[in-house]
Amino acid sequence: MSLIIEEKDLKKFIVVGDRVLIKPKNPTGKTKTGLYLPPTVQENEKIHSGYVVKVGPGYPIPAMTDEDEPWKENREDVKYVPLQAHEGDLAVYMNKSGFEIEFNNEKYILIPHSAILMLIRDEGLFE
Repeated sequence: MSLIIEEKDLKKFIVVGDRVLIKPKNPTGKTKTGLYLPPTVQENEKIHSGYVVKVGPGYPIPAMTDEDEPWKENREDVKYVPLQAHEGDLAVYMNKSGFEIEFNNEKYILIPHSAILMLIRDEGLFE
């Protein structure tokens, strides 16, 4: 079952924590020898690939407090360890860890960063 979102703009999406939003690559559906595979075979594969669309801020770091310094301001700024994935990267990920989202009749997958096995980054892709 997938979640269908009726929003109009993908820029309004905010990915939380260590999550990554991925647009899956369209598999060919055909083997090297030319046999066509049914869609259920492709969905049941353990490893998929797709392009990173949005990335969360990362893993939160607990705030360090200096209780012995009364003159310092008590600020609760949350800091994050950033994720390795960047927008536009090709990600190889484990399919079972993700949640499917349908947006503008297109399929997206929301996965934790730990489900990504490998990233392929092309620096000149968007230049």
